[in-house]
Amino acid sequence: MRDAVLRTQRKGRLVARSSEPTPGRLVDVLLAGAGEPKLPDEVFPRLRWGGVFAYACTNEKSVRNLAEAYDNKRGFLLEQVPAPIHAGLPLPGLRTAGYGFVARKVQLLQPGDTTERFTYHVELSRCPVTPDTPDGYLVTKRVPTYPNMVWRLRQKFPEVDVRDLEERARKLVDHVFPTFLTREAAMLGILQKNLAPNYRHRVPKPLGIEKDARGFVRTLHMNWMRVGGATLSQLDFAEQAADLLSALHEQARVMHLDLRMDNMVITEDGVGFVDFGSACRIGEQIGESPMLDTLFSEMMRTSQIQKMLGKMLERGHVTNRAMAEVHGKVDKTVDSFYLAVQITKPHGNPELKQLIAFDPESETAHALSALTAAVLRPKNPEMAQYKSASDILRGVHRIRRRVERHAGRGRAA
Repeated sequence: MRDAVLRTQRKGRLVARSSEPTPGRLVDVLLAGAGEPKLPDEVFPRLRWGGVFAYACTNEKSVRNLAEAYDNKRGFLLEQVPAPIHAGLPLPGLRTAGYGFVARKVQLLQPGDTTERFTYHVELSRCPVTPDTPDGYLVTKRVPTYPNMVWRLRQKFPEVDVRDLEERARKLVDHVFPTFLTREAAMLGILQKNLAPNYRHRVPKPLGIEKDARGFVRTLHMNWMRVGGATLSQLDFAEQAADLLSALHEQARVMHLDLRMDNMVITEDGVGFVDFGSACRIGEQIGESPMLDTLFSEMMRTSQIQKMLGKMLERGHVTNRAMAEVHGKVDKTVDSFYLAVQITKPHGNPELKQLIAFDPESETAHALSALTAAVLRPKNPEMAQYKSASDILRGVHRIRRRVERHAGRGRAA
């Protein structure tokens, strides 16, 4: 069964037994047999999103009972129902060596879990295999239901009156989430239209939408930018991230505004960005729409990036005047600020930790830290050398040339 499962996975996928310790490491394939950890709650935190769990043993009843626990439950989808596993070649008449099933992790959170952020319902959905969906799955992003939103608000604010929570939940479900999801669908369309072909695979591609009677998007289907591929050096990661952000700003004229490590992926096409729900067009007049002005004003006060920028300004960790001026504002320089922070902390997303080689004591790490310092705290705050993503990209290119010169001298010696 192990070989059959691995044949469905692309080269380079991470595989482990469920009984093997993998501290701080998420895998693509987890294999288990009798006597090994096998319950959904044990398996879920060890798999990357979209990873598969394969279980096999000789007891048919045990296999079927366990498969029932995974069948559209606890964040999984049963991909291969319990079936006999034949010894040797799968030909009629051969004795049965055991029974097994395969389940895929399709949700980001298990039912009942919550996060600090009030986000959409996001899961992987089965679909036909096409060039845009080679794994037979797409990403489905939905506006959460009203009962679910009430429940999530009650979990986070148990001391608040239920009627107030219900009013807040109704506003989120009927207005806030549909507005931002409608905008995200539009932004993804702009990216696919205006980015050069070599960048389009590094942002989500919209594959379908479902609207309500008012014309707001309630469900957005996108291609699955599956995490995996070759391991990048920290310098490769910084260069590709800066290059893609520069393309977003200069070619598509779109700013992301929520460029956390959680919204970055590494695929076989390199570094990519996801979750464009907060994105805006450069030059867009948000203030002309009272509703958008209110929503974005709130977002600028509460977003993780803006809070970090505010704290770093207060502590003197950011003195770049161009960045100080955009605190609390919708501006592309916010993207440049967070990019400068992220390239020195590439292991902030556990799903990417194994895909970025990072040695904090290396020459590259020190050089990128110096670049970040120059971005955030320039010698002349009023006339900073680094303001845009393109500026940061040029800085990364200078580091690469310096590292390559040092490596060349080392080989010559």
